[in-house]
Amino acid sequence: MTNTSTRTAGKSERQIRRELNERLRRLEYSGGAKDPITDPTDGTFAQRAKRALLLIGLTTLVPGGAQSVTGNRRLGRIGLTVTLLNWSLIVLAIIGAFVARDFIVSLAFNQFVQSIGIFYLAALSVGWFILWLDTARIIRFVKLKPSSRPIIGILLVVLMAVTSGATAYGAFMLNASTSSLGSIFGSGPAVDESDGRYNILIMGADAGEGRQGLRPDSISVASINADTGKIMLFSIPRNFQNARFASDSPLWEAYPNGYSCGDGCIINSLYTDVTHNHSNLYPASEDPGAEAMMDAASGILGLEVNGYVMIDMDGFSELIDSMGGVEVTTGGWTPYRGERPDGEWGNAWWAPDTYTFNGDDALGFARSRNWSTDYSRIQRQQCVQQAMLSQFDVPTLLTRFEGILGAGEQMVETSIPQSQVGSFLNLGIKSQRQDMERLTIGAPDFGDQGEQFSTYPDFDEVHQRVDEMLAEDGTPPSAHLLQPTLGMYLAETEQDPSAGWEPVPTQPDGSEITEEYLMWAEDTGQENLLSEAAETNHQCHPG
Repeated sequence: MTNTSTRTAGKSERQIRRELNERLRRLEYSGGAKDPITDPTDGTFAQRAKRALLLIGLTTLVPGGAQSVTGNRRLGRIGLTVTLLNWSLIVLAIIGAFVARDFIVSLAFNQFVQSIGIFYLAALSVGWFILWLDTARIIRFVKLKPSSRPIIGILLVVLMAVTSGATAYGAFMLNASTSSLGSIFGSGPAVDESDGRYNILIMGADAGEGRQGLRPDSISVASINADTGKIMLFSIPRNFQNARFASDSPLWEAYPNGYSCGDGCIINSLYTDVTHNHSNLYPASEDPGAEAMMDAASGILGLEVNGYVMIDMDGFSELIDSMGGVEVTTGGWTPYRGERPDGEWGNAWWAPDTYTFNGDDALGFARSRNWSTDYSRIQRQQCVQQAMLSQFDVPTLLTRFEGILGAGEQMVETSIPQSQVGSFLNLGIKSQRQDMERLTIGAPDFGDQGEQFSTYPDFDEVHQRVDEMLAEDGTPPSAHLLQPTLGMYLAETEQDPSAGWEPVPTQPDGSEITEEYLMWAEDTGQENLLSEAAETNHQCHPG
């Protein structure tokens, strides 16, 4: 009592009260402890909030780190081991994308690897969720200042959803991808190379109003360099006649003189004819019509066509929509069914311009027939196909993955097995860095419309032209040029794809064509004026 009296002697009541309050704060907040990280009671409210944020940050970036610093060493060691494995895989994948991209992409589409990936991501999501629950426990919310509890709690829940939830979603999407790929691609034998190339028949399927069964509305063969991915696209007009077949084709039994019965034997009717009348010629095939079209394309081009892709046109439209549209530039007036300038429904026109088409419009643009030649139509189809290829990039795939998968299931039938998906995706990536060479087996690459080359084809001339094109692409570039570098992604080639285009037609008096002028020409029966207006609509390029 005397000591206390001595210490307080000479002090005012205010000073004494301040000292007592300070001692109380030290007792409440500090407790004399040395490690507030291990025990939140050994710190001030500010220190406890910082500790909570630190633990949340560790669980986000270094799962298991929060447990390691707070004493739960066993759980922490497990979490840190998995974290180290994950970061190692990420680093290896990044390095592999630059030095061994082909292997990485093929590995990613391997069915066994995808199955392991589904299980691993699901387990990772559960494990991360457990670590988040334990992090919430060791934060000890009751020890936090009341006003900071909801802020830290919301932050923890949001980051839990971003990390564990996103990982779970990744497992779900990988499972969906595996299921979709399995429904699109079969498990049959691999498509073989032929002289260093993959020759794949691509058909645009169209049941069409008023038609008897399905007919390929567009027919082309993509000859792909197996080393460089460069594509030679050979288009066969749908009204091509007198088709020959591969020398070993069973179709010689049904058509000993080729497919040559006049106008009733245009090439796009072969699919239906074989499907309904001669399917016994391909007893082991799931799609005899497709096999017959492959044999016909082989005979016409003098190539060994070993695989096919059938694209349903309605599914084609859905795929474009799932990609967010496709951008093309056209150098001519192209008719389509829509609203005319007078508000009536009928033949409207796309003017020469750049458009971002949705699925229906892209399909209408590619298939427009009125006042156009088959050649113009084929060129527009090729343009839309090339635009899709050039705009089907990684960001589009990642951001629209689910829709693209769904559309793919509806639109594609193919003989390419799932085991080759990674290999063909690699070739597709390489092909985006190179110009596509194109040849139409008919006008104007073989004479003009009046010469009717597609009706009376000279197969020796066709084979010679095809061989010349393939010979020019016979030497692959050095191996180091096949791997992506930073410069490839940053460099842009400054050239005008429309250079050399024919000028857009004008009205007879030299003035520019307008939609009103075209409407007047149709209403007054001026067919020649409409054909002249549409004569440059084959001019088109992606973007």
